[in-house]
Amino acid sequence: MERPADLVRVTGVPAVQALFARRPADVERLFFDERRAPLLSEACAAMARARRPYRLVKAEELGRIAGTVLHGGVVAVARPLPVPLFDPQAAKDWRGPLLMLDGVGNPHNLGAIVRTAAFFGLGRLVLSDHAGQAGPSEAAYRVAEGGFEAVSLYRARGFAAQIRRLRASHRVIGTALERGRPLDPATLAAGADGRPVALVLGNEEEGLPRATLEACEEIGYIPGTGAVQSLNVAATAAILIHAATRAGM
Repeated sequence: MERPADLVRVTGVPAVQALFARRPADVERLFFDERRAPLLSEACAAMARARRPYRLVKAEELGRIAGTVLHGGVVAVARPLPVPLFDPQAAKDWRGPLLMLDGVGNPHNLGAIVRTAAFFGLGRLVLSDHAGQAGPSEAAYRVAEGGFEAVSLYRARGFAAQIRRLRASHRVIGTALERGRPLDPATLAAGADGRPVALVLGNEEEGLPRATLEACEEIGYIPGTGAVQSLNVAATAAILIHAATRAGM
C-alpha cells in the first residue's frame, strides 16, 4: 500500500485500540476484516465523526494494506508519535526509574521493551543517537501491542555527554556482561540522596560502547547460572524494569 512517508501502519487489535484511546485524531485510515469488526465499533464511530475512511476488507487485501500477514485483522494508518530531544535538565523533575537504550538495533526488541515498560508503568524511554539504534517503526509498533501509547520516547544527541549530565538527578547504571555489581531490587532502589535509577542497555552483539560505559556512574549485571552466556536485550530489559519498578514500592 502506498502511503505518505510520515505515516505508519499500526496493526493488531490491542495496538489499534490503544491508538484510538489516546490519540484518535492521528488516525487517517482504518481497515479491518470481518472477524475484528465487532471489536472496532468505537473506532469506526470515531472515524465516522472525523469523516475519515474506514472499511471492512477481505484478508488478502488486508495483507497487502498491512505489508505483512501478521496484521491481527486490523490496520490503522496513522501519524507516528513524535520523539523529542532528551533534556537532562528537564529530567530533574522526573520521578521513578528511567530506561536508556544505546544501539539496540532490532525493532522487535525495541517493541518488546516498550511493551514491558508500559506493562510495569515505566513511562519514559531514552534512545541514543547511535547509528544502529532502532526507533518507532511498524515492526516495533506491532510487537509493542499498544505500548507506544503509554511510554514517552526521547532521542539523546551526544549520548555519553547526556548521561554525564543526567547523573546530577539520576543514579546512572550501565549494564555489561558479568561486570560490576549484581542488579536486583535492593541495588536498584533510590539511594540516600533520593536519586532514582537510570538503567542503560546496549545492543545485542557488542553491548555498550566504551564511551557510554565510562560515562555511567556504576556498572552492573544480572547474575545467572552460566548455562548460557547472556540474555536477549529485551529479556534483560524486562527483568531490570520489573526490579527497578518494584524497588520503589
